[in-house]
Amino acid sequence: MISPAIEQKEYKFSEITADPVVRDRFKKVRKYFFLRESTYDMTNRCNVRCEGCYYFTGDKQFAAENSDEDAWRSLLESEKKRGITFVVLAGAEPSLVPRLCEVCYDVIPLGAIATNGLQHIPRQIDYRIHISVWGNDQTSLKIRKAKDMLARQTANYHDDPRAIFVYTFNPINIDEAREVTSLLAQNGQQITFNMFSAPLGYHGPLRHTPKTLARTREVMSELLRQYPETVVYSPYNIVAHTSEKGLHDLYSCSYPRMNTSTNVGLGRSFRQYRTDLSWDRQAACCVPDTDCTDCRHYAAGSAVVTARMYRHAVNPAIFKAWLDYVDTYLAVWVRGYEKGQNLCERLIEPPAKET
Repeated sequence: MISPAIEQKEYKFSEITADPVVRDRFKKVRKYFFLRESTYDMTNRCNVRCEGCYYFTGDKQFAAENSDEDAWRSLLESEKKRGITFVVLAGAEPSLVPRLCEVCYDVIPLGAIATNGLQHIPRQIDYRIHISVWGNDQTSLKIRKAKDMLARQTANYHDDPRAIFVYTFNPINIDEAREVTSLLAQNGQQITFNMFSAPLGYHGPLRHTPKTLARTREVMSELLRQYPETVVYSPYNIVAHTSEKGLHDLYSCSYPRMNTSTNVGLGRSFRQYRTDLSWDRQAACCVPDTDCTDCRHYAAGSAVVTARMYRHAVNPAIFKAWLDYVDTYLAVWVRGYEKGQNLCERLIEPPAKET
């Protein structure tokens, strides 16, 4: 049952943060408000072929691959001067170009790498490592065309504190999340959740329906209760990412692709670089070529929801939920950040967008 976000009483921000637990959590997350991200496609090569792949949709897959370390170092130095403090290395499969990843780390040491986990990324690249999981090994073979994928991923990163496994829910694998989470819990590894968000033009079996969204919400809630030390998530994450509305409809997407403003925030600072080191503002978002109306992607939410602090500062309950979301985002993305206990255990409806 989802609780409404708005109460009749109007609260001042000082009243909302009067609770010392809330105030301390706000101080904890506020220290990271300096983070300014951009994303970088490191290579156009990949060692798997997944159904519904974001990378192999649209024009970016055809960009020439620049493997010149000096060119990458120059780009990252210019990004640093531009105010970028956090990098997300993605593309097809960044683990195939470890030297380029190391160049990025040498220049901007805060960041994350999105990988399929089939090749271990050298330890000296001390970014957060996001390992994509799309089900158990049988399902991965079916939709990712790779054998023993989870077994290989867990072996590669079994004792690596950089790693967090990102389970992408789709209509085929909802119940398998129990099996995967149990295995990771036994191995002492962490998991967070993502939602399959359809690429433009995709109408295959991985696209969610209202029924699968509701079912996903049930399983996420169950796993969060059952494995609080393993699952890095919060009830508000569950609500935000399993709503029948996508993130843009709920919160208004801040990325340039959907945001025409260049005055402040992501509209001014964010860029999504292709493998030839070019970028296109018209296509720039954290997961380019996603169907924006269907976007519930964890990477998008990490920026879109966290940017809406003032919309959530309306009463103690919804602000606690927002703090849980930001605390989760930082624990998932920032190396060494430790997530605290969730402050709001209820499922709370997101506040309405400004009109």
